[in-house]
This record gives sequence, structure tokens and C-alpha cells, in this order.
Amino acid sequence: MPEPKPAYNTVSTIVRILEKKGAVGHEVLGKSHRYYPLFGREAYTQNLMQGVVRNFFGNSFARMVSFFCEKEHLPADESEKILQIAQEAIARTKKRTE
Repeated sequence: MPEPKPAYNTVSTIVRILEKKGAVGHEVLGKSHRYYPLFGREAYTQNLMQGVVRNFFGNSFARMVSFFCEKEHLPADESEKILQIAQEAIARTKKRTE
């Protein structure tokens, strides 16, 4: 890790907390441990974003998109990209329900 490195105990505490929460596993290598994630980045991102939508936008994806479109002054090409993604998702949903 780059300087200033955190204290060993700080890192150890955080890793143990992550392990208790089921985010990290470990294997014993002699007198040390090797830690590894128990789920991938995509699963983590999905869970995180569901929490953001639930906690900050009243469980409404429309409110979240509206917030970013209005507050962040998205360029027209980004707004068009969002619209295209939404239209494709609508088409897929309609196809599944037919």
C-alpha cells in the first residue's frame, strides 16, 4: 500500500468485519491468511445501487434518473444514451410478457 500505510490492526479489523458480514473469505497459509472476495464486483454493485435507490430515492429508479438528469446537467448525448437504454429495457420486458 502507498504511504501513509494504515496500521496493521486497522486493516485486520476491517478485514475481520468484512469476513463476518460474508463479503470476504480466507485460507490459511502457514502462519498467515490469504483473503479473497466471496462475490464479484457486479453482485456488489447491484446490491449497493439497490440500497442507494431504496435509501435516497424512495425505491424509485425514475427519481434517481431524474435527479441525475436535472441536477447534474447531463449533456444531450448522455441523456439520449439513457433514453435508448430505457427503451431497449422496455422492449425486452414487453417481449418477456408476451
